[in-house]
Parts: sequence; structure tokens; C-alpha cells
Amino acid sequence: MSHDHDDRPQLTAAQAAAVLNPPAGRNGGDLVVESLQGLGATTVFGLPGQHALGMFDALRRSSLRYVGLRVENNAGFAADAYGRITGEVAPLLLSTGPGALTSLAALQEAAAASAPVLAISSQIPTAGLGGGRHGYLHELRDQQASVRDIVKSVHTVRTASQIPSAIAAAWESALTAPHGPVWVEIPQDVLLAGTTLPVVSAMDATPRELYPRPELTIAAAHLLSEAERPVIIAGGGVVRSDASGKLRALAEKIDAPVVTTFGGKGAFPWDHPLSLRSWLEDRHTTDFLEDADVLLVVGSGLGELSSNYHTFRPRGRVIQIEADAGKLESNHPALGIHSDAREALADLLEAVDRREDPGAAERVRTVLEKVRVRIEAQDLTLEQQVLAAVREALPDAAPSFWDMTILAYWAWSAFDARRPNTMHSAQGAGGLGYGFPAAIGAAAADPTKPVLAVSGDGGAMYSIAELATARQYDLPLTWLIVDDGGYGILREYMTGAFGESTGTELARPDFVALAESFGVPAVRTGPDSLAADLSKALATPGPSVVVLPALLRMFEPTHL
Repeated sequence: MSHDHDDRPQLTAAQAAAVLNPPAGRNGGDLVVESLQGLGATTVFGLPGQHALGMFDALRRSSLRYVGLRVENNAGFAADAYGRITGEVAPLLLSTGPGALTSLAALQEAAAASAPVLAISSQIPTAGLGGGRHGYLHELRDQQASVRDIVKSVHTVRTASQIPSAIAAAWESALTAPHGPVWVEIPQDVLLAGTTLPVVSAMDATPRELYPRPELTIAAAHLLSEAERPVIIAGGGVVRSDASGKLRALAEKIDAPVVTTFGGKGAFPWDHPLSLRSWLEDRHTTDFLEDADVLLVVGSGLGELSSNYHTFRPRGRVIQIEADAGKLESNHPALGIHSDAREALADLLEAVDRREDPGAAERVRTVLEKVRVRIEAQDLTLEQQVLAAVREALPDAAPSFWDMTILAYWAWSAFDARRPNTMHSAQGAGGLGYGFPAAIGAAAADPTKPVLAVSGDGGAMYSIAELATARQYDLPLTWLIVDDGGYGILREYMTGAFGESTGTELARPDFVALAESFGVPAVRTGPDSLAADLSKALATPGPSVVVLPALLRMFEPTHL
């Protein structure tokens, strides 16, 4: 096959000279950072280790901004949040063995939440690859086997010339709907070996769009146009594909009530007349969803938390729009549409007939009133007061990151996120320690807005070392630590199931004194002063900590 001469890259004389005479002193690590720059990366997260030093040395010869955390898992959480906030790939530089393995819980959360994290791990020298027992430091028989069940794709490099292509392929994989974490691993000797390869230029790794099939759009539009009681469940896919405007337009065109999943917080206006909000762990909401004759599920797999712990049994037709083909009809039979949420909603919006239902808003009000009455009968004033104080203090555009703690469980159902892509939690994989390091990633992504992290005292201890990171980079974030002396939600679960709890009570530090020892200003607050103290902390440049000693309780579940 011949190529026309005009198709070749046209270089200036200076560019050609640079290609033919690359700068001296470069190694495989330079090819890594040049590839990331060529793909458009500006910020990388990570933690150095012996086998990865070639990559880290190359950082000083690049324009990439490095944000270094104290624990690899926390670096992974920071990259996850950066990917969620920006929608861009978040590079995560890791060492081998323990460094790589310590990141896995964060990568599981990135996979569950569809966050585009590009983990680039070093490996033992090439001579040790293949499962032999050579006794290298950090050696694993098969490092990839530990990550393969978690990430979308794995890319192995064995020579320097493979580095740009492997990183570009991983980048494209991370950004292909559904977004997710990917893994590249490069042996130590390849990273350290000098190279005379030309400097990597701009690369294109644009993923293909995922469009719905037209015959499915027509079928779905017909069902929705003819429905008597249509309802929409909006999941995290609506937020990730920036489709909240299309969602609202569709809901208003067919007068369909909308409930947002915990991952879809902010996808639909909280106070809209058609908003059922996020009370998915409530039987009144579950009953309402079951009564729909057509249920449109967008960007959700209807997993455990989105189905009131799999007690939800739809009686009507289900239409499911989902970018992850593996989640289509994984829990309920449906008209499954494999598509990015934004593209599918845009097509549906054009195809559906307008339908008017004057009673839809009244039915929504009835459900929300039933929920309110149920909660108010449980004497949970303190919990609602604390959540309201957080909402009052947090600016509408400021992102918040919630650890697995009782206040976060409340927030999933009862917190008004106000804007799409501002409220994030670890509810995908459900691991502890997410809130604060994730807030670091968000603050690195956009230092013009304050960021809030919310943790319990148990989850806070997972990431207390990152106070040093927040101080080192002077990031604009406030950490609210709700101190109840233990793993509060597990205490509730065990007490409810067994009458008493085991292993849930924790000795902990004086968080205010500890934060101040890092040079981070901190204050101890109470429920009545929380709004004012949080507002002040969020308005003050740099990191801060607010500690709230409080024993919060969960509302009664309805799925048992």
C-alpha cells in the first residue's frame, strides 16, 4: 500500500533538527512523561519507589505538575477524584510490588465509579519477568494478576519503543465509555536505560463515541410516549457524560418524575416539581418505582444501593441506558440500550412525543411527604441539623467528598448536591479512607474553589498522613471529621444484628492538636456552631480541619 507524500508529517527545519538530535541524558522515564504530555496530561499523582525512579527523575525535565501523597492508596483516591472532577485521565505513578498492591483498593473504587485513572507501575528488571523466582526486591510472580480483575485493561512494556504506544492505548481505554482505571507496567531497566529515540510529540488517543442503536431509540421513545406512569432513575452515568440538561428536558417533555441514585447526585434539580430526590433506601420510593408502567434507567446498573438492597421488583417495562455492556439487564429484564447517557438522552429527546400529566408533581409531593413523616417519627433531629449545617456552609459550586461514614449515608439520601459533579463518595466499592485524599485530588484539579472532605474518626485515621500533603501543596480544602469514637456505621449494623458490637470502638488522637502539629489550623465545633465554623474554614485559604464530636444515628432501614 503506497502513501501519498503529502500525508506525511510536515516538520519545520527546527522541528526536524530536534527529532534528529534529541537532547542528551534522557531515559525510558522521559518517554513516559513525554507520552503523558503528548496526550495532554498536566498533573500526575503518585509516590516514588526504587524500581520507579526512572519515571520520577524524568518529571524534573518535564512540565508536568507532580502531587505526591504519603500512601499509594491515597494517591489512587486523589487521582480518582481528579478524573471525576475534570473528566480527564489522571496519571498515577507507582512502584512495584507493595507500592502497586497498596493502590488496589483505590483502583477498585475508580472502577466502580468509572473514574479514568491511568496507573503506570514499574516492574522488576526484564530478566525477572515471567514468573521465575529470582529474588528481586518487590518481586511478584505475576503482578498483573493482582490488578486484572480490577482495571479495564492491562498494558505491558518490554522495550523503550513500546512506551508511547502502550500509554496511548491505555489512555484511550480509560476514556472509552464507561470510563475506568487502566494499568501500564514497565520494568525498571527499561525506565533507567538511556534512549536516543526522538522526543514524543503530540499523540491522539481519542476514544470512539458510544451511540445508541436507532431501532432501540425508536422502541424506547414509543414506550415512553404511550406510558401512563413513566418514571426515570438517573445514575452516575448522567453526571459523567454531562447529560443533566438533557435529562431535565426529557423529564419535562414527558412529565416523568426523576429519582437520582447516590452516584447520580445533582443530575436533576433537588427542588424541581418532578424531583423524587434520592430516597432510594425508602420503601415509599421503592413502591412508587415499582408502580411505574415504564421505568427509564439512565446510567445505572440498579445495583444493591440503587435497588433498596435488591428488594425493588419493577412491575412495568424497564428501559435501561448503560455504557457498561456488562450491566445491561444484569439485575432486571429490560430494553437494554448500550450507549453513553448523553447520546441516548439526546436521541430520545428528539424521538418522544410530548405528554402532559398534571398529576405527576402531586404524586411526587405525596411520596416525599411520606418519607418526611417516616423520618420525623424517628427522633433524628441532630442528624438533620448537622447535614443542614454542612449544606448551609458549602458554596454551591464547591465539590465535596464523603467517606464511608454515617453522615455520608445520610447525605446520599438527604443532601441537596445543587450542581452535577459536585458530590462524590466511595459508595461504588465502599472502602474506608476515601474522603480526604479524594479532596486533595479535586483541589489539585481546580484550586480556585474550596473543597470539603467529610470523614468519621475511623476513616480519618486511614488518611491522616495526607495532612502533610495538603500543607505541602497549600491546597484549599477543609476536612470535617465527625468523631464518634469508633466505626459508627458498623457499630449500628452489629448492634442491630447481634445486640452488641465487636471491634468497632477506637482509641483516637486529639484531631485538633494533631492537625495543628502538621501546621494545619483546626477547630473543635458543636452542632450549633458547625455552620459558622465550616463557613469560616472554607473561606480561609489553604487546608483546615473542623472536628465535630457527635454520635450520629442512621434512619431505620426499610429493606429488612
